[in-house]
Amino acid sequence: MKIDEILNMMDGLLDKSTAVPFSNKRMIDSEQMREYIDSVRLNMPEEINKAKETEIEYKNIIANANREAEQIIRKAEERAKAMISEEEIIKQAREVARQELERAKQESEATVADARAMADQIVGDAQENEKRIKRALADTLRKTLADAENTLTKACEDVAKTKAAVERVGAVTEENKQ
Repeated sequence: MKIDEILNMMDGLLDKSTAVPFSNKRMIDSEQMREYIDSVRLNMPEEINKAKETEIEYKNIIANANREAEQIIRKAEERAKAMISEEEIIKQAREVARQELERAKQESEATVADARAMADQIVGDAQENEKRIKRALADTLRKTLADAENTLTKACEDVAKTKAAVERVGAVTEENKQ
């Protein structure tokens, strides 16, 4: 079932509902409304569900990137501590630690940037798909209304032609009688 069909059924339920006296409130069948809401959830566009999954993946990627960065930093600090025996070794250790820290920082920033870009792209795609669905629904409604208008116009024209034909037949019959 399509979402617009479910929304039409919800409209129908509201139209059939009983008015609460002395207010603008209406009483509806809550179980029926709950069924309609569940149907909307079940028929929700796949892009929205994918966007939610992507958001979860995005958070996991960031958490993993932070853990990896912490591990790399710990390893670099451990290496630096192990090399503290002599002055030259200390200089080398500091340089290695600095390089490792810089590399870890760059890797974590790149991973976070990639995850954010991917999430932004998917959210953007989902929003674009939602807009496209709304436009399609609006176009369908406009077409349906135009078709209905054309049908009514044609029916009115047919009635007018039939009326004119009946009047002509009546006029011919009146002439024949005279």
